[in-house]
Amino acid sequence: MTTTTLAVLVPLLPFLAAAAALLLGRRAPGFVRPLAVLPTFAALVLAVVVAVDQGGAKPIDATTRLTPTGSVPIELGLHLDGFAVLVAVLVGLVATCVQLYSTGYLRDDPRYTSYSALVSLFTSAMLLVVYSGDLMVLLVGWEVMGICSYFLVGHYWETPEARAASLKAFLVTKLGDVPFLIGLFALATDAGTFRITGVVQAALTGGIGHPTLIALLLLAGVAGKSAQFPLHTWLPDAMAGPTPVSALIHAATMVAAGIYFVARLLPVFAASAAAMTVLAVMAAVTMVGSALAALAQDDIKRVLAYSTIGQLGYMSGALAVGNRGAAVFHLLTHGAFKALLFLAAGVIIHAAGTNSLAAMSRMGGLAQRIPDAYWTMTVALLALAAIPPFAGFFSKEAVLSAAEHTALGESSVAPSGAGWTVLIAGLITALLTAAYATRLWLLAFRGRGAEAARRSHTLDSVGAGEPPTHQPVVMNAVLWVLAVPTIGFGLTTGYLADWFDGHPLTPAVTTSVLSTGVALVGGLVTYAAWRHTSALAARTPMGAVAAHPERDGGLVEEEAIASHTEVYGDIASAPDPADPGRLLLGPLHRHAAGGFHLDAVYHVLFVRPVLAAASLVRFLDREVVDTYVRGASELPGWFGAAVRRAQNGNVQSYLSALLAGSLVLTAVVVVLANVTAGS
Repeated sequence: MTTTTLAVLVPLLPFLAAAAALLLGRRAPGFVRPLAVLPTFAALVLAVVVAVDQGGAKPIDATTRLTPTGSVPIELGLHLDGFAVLVAVLVGLVATCVQLYSTGYLRDDPRYTSYSALVSLFTSAMLLVVYSGDLMVLLVGWEVMGICSYFLVGHYWETPEARAASLKAFLVTKLGDVPFLIGLFALATDAGTFRITGVVQAALTGGIGHPTLIALLLLAGVAGKSAQFPLHTWLPDAMAGPTPVSALIHAATMVAAGIYFVARLLPVFAASAAAMTVLAVMAAVTMVGSALAALAQDDIKRVLAYSTIGQLGYMSGALAVGNRGAAVFHLLTHGAFKALLFLAAGVIIHAAGTNSLAAMSRMGGLAQRIPDAYWTMTVALLALAAIPPFAGFFSKEAVLSAAEHTALGESSVAPSGAGWTVLIAGLITALLTAAYATRLWLLAFRGRGAEAARRSHTLDSVGAGEPPTHQPVVMNAVLWVLAVPTIGFGLTTGYLADWFDGHPLTPAVTTSVLSTGVALVGGLVTYAAWRHTSALAARTPMGAVAAHPERDGGLVEEEAIASHTEVYGDIASAPDPADPGRLLLGPLHRHAAGGFHLDAVYHVLFVRPVLAAASLVRFLDREVVDTYVRGASELPGWFGAAVRRAQNGNVQSYLSALLAGSLVLTAVVVVLANVTAGS
């Protein structure tokens, strides 16, 4: 088969698996897990074959017109360049790991059939976005991912947190998709085509008539999909979904789609210096703000969620300085270690029976109970903090090096101000990233108190003598699979230049020393703060731990999410003196823990006016419009009642009325005759 045919099969196989799982799930439940894993794994193998065949050489394009439109044609097209084939491999790898992990994590889940089908459809939609050569076809995958995220985030729909999170994710991303859609049509109108290669060529030759307006409209959709300021608030709340879903969304699908879109259409954005400056400022605010928020979170998954927002900010920053190679390189390394972080967090939640870092800091022996998660998460946190030689170091250095070149005027793609903005924010974020990564590791694995297994109890009266929790082998195996690229992918920079537009990705000395130095400072300062505060942990109990040691991880997580607020209260307002993040942030901690109150701001600016307008419309509908409708229906009733009174069934009354009418008519005729005769 040709490379093009293989590329068509890559998104098609997960789609067919999703359809088959939904059709056969109830009739043949034994086929559900094979249908979840095998087609996704086959798509991964084919994606690797396509990447090898493409080899970083000239892009491969194949198109066929779907239907005549009378104006701008819509085509079903493939565009396979180095970026596309590598991102497709990442999507296939993470999706396969998530499907395998879910077979153990959700082994007793009654809705596993629909869950696995939605994950397969989610994967297919992202692969469609990656390989698509036409903006309208890309939009189909873009929107399908939004629908899938709504259902997957709301998987635990029995809990109010999951229901609210799924609705919030859908509405916030749709808020960005409206201007995004307008921008796509405006772009196609100016370029005369929906084909991505045609659009890029038009941008390079000055054929885009309104580059700033179009770029800003598209950035609104990117900000919503990739959780960038100010449309990032949905992503931390989306942690109410199952942990494997969080890994898929954060590492390889939904939030990566926006970054990948900008990378594909970077010449369109580069045509406007204003748009590049806006992108740089958006990236800087996102990086620093999310890192501060991550340092204040108690929920281990919310720490990782804010971490994702910050790392996406790095990718946006690389795009803002005109280096899409650095952006996609960081997308790839981040996808590996962030998937590992989330899946390891699922094992930790399963073993600890809680998602609260405050509770974990009061448990002893957690690292010994889950050695696989302990070691792999340690590796992933080192990659997140960009400590050499782990993968995150090389990709983050590529971003900072690109920002340095732009700041010093060595790049003409973006203004130097954008370079300085990204560089300074990137170094500050490197400090904060190392701080919250160190804090997470210390609180989760260096807790002091009774052993975790002896602290756990359940609603089923599981006692203190329960044996330690044992995770399914497949869950631990997946962690080690993802640890391989987390450790070694960065070392391949010298061999991947052809896949990244031929630009070198090797670290620069200046930014390497600066970022590694500030990362070490952040880690050491956090460790010192933890040493100062950890002695207070035993004096300040944080409540009981709800756990099902012998149940699957999904049930443990669902109960942990449902009981977190009731057991531990609002962490933002309940001081935990044993938290080093509270000591480091000081008075800023309360604001950072609440996401700097952006949800409250949006409630005032958007929710209240919309509710007020809805109340006004309801009043007008019920009291004004319905009044006319009721009047129109009641008036014939009144006439009918009047006529009904005359129809009483009395013949004498009828004859009397007939005689009276005859007399009246006779009198009228006589009067009219006299009047006529007199005239």
